[in-house]
Amino acid sequence: MICLKVYTRGRERLVAACDSDIVGKTFRSDGRVLQVSESFYHGDDVDEESLVNWLRLATVANLSGERTVGIAVEKGFVDRACVLEIGGVPHAQMTRMM
Repeated sequence: MICLKVYTRGRERLVAACDSDIVGKTFRSDGRVLQVSESFYHGDDVDEESLVNWLRLATVANLSGERTVGIAVEKGFVDRACVLEIGGVPHAQMTRMM
C-alpha cells in the first residue's frame, strides 16, 4: 500500500506519499537524510489509482519509496533523472505552476 496525506492552503495542494513499509524510518547516505515521518506522510492507505488521481490535483508533492516514486515516474509526474536515492530509497519532489 501507499500512505498518502494531503495538505491544502488556499489554491495550493501538497501531496505527501510514500510506500507504507518505510513510514517512520530514516535513511542516510552521502550526507543526505530522508526522514519518512509518520506525522508528515501517514494519512490514508491508498492504491495506485488514488495516488495518480491525487497527483493530478497536486501543486506540490513529496514522494518516497520504490513503488510510490515508480508510479510517479511511470505516469509522467516525475522525470527519472530527477529522482534522488537516499540510503537506497528513491525520493522525488514535484511542483506544478498554476
